[in-house]
Amino acid sequence: MLLAAIRSFCAALLLGIQRETVSQMRRTNSRQAGFTIVELMIVIMIIGVLAALVLPGVRANSIRARMSEAILALSPCKNAVTELYNSGGDPPGPGNWGCEASDVSMYVDTVTTDDVGVIKASLRGFGDLRIDFHDLTLAPLDNTGGLPAPGSIIRSWRCGSPSDWTGTNVPSQFLPGSCRG
Repeated sequence: MLLAAIRSFCAALLLGIQRETVSQMRRTNSRQAGFTIVELMIVIMIIGVLAALVLPGVRANSIRARMSEAILALSPCKNAVTELYNSGGDPPGPGNWGCEASDVSMYVDTVTTDDVGVIKASLRGFGDLRIDFHDLTLAPLDNTGGLPAPGSIIRSWRCGSPSDWTGTNVPSQFLPGSCRG
């Protein structure tokens, strides 16, 4: 009888230990659970779609920022033309404004002028053939909105117009908002 009681006690103890280890395994497995491959693939797909939507806009803004720097490199020539007209002087003729130059900045190869002071910049260094080797123009405007006559006063500048001199041939989506002429 004692032997039977010990056997039943050992069996109950063994059964209890087995139950306890199974429940521990269940708890351990639930703690170690991570993301499934499907969940990871969905997250990666969402990141890819967002990148595809955002990257073209970032590139265009980067080009616009470089284009603004190219326009800023034209400031000395812009100031010379404005000063001459506003002081009542006569235009000196094409290429004689004193501000024409080569290798002006990282993004401007050459600056040339025409007889009324329209400034043309040959662009380079953008790393995009839609812009490199193209031209950007800045045209002085009098109070009527047209190109100035001798003795006129410069009221504003038109930037990026295809109709000025040889014209701007850079696609308008790459021009800054202030330069869509």
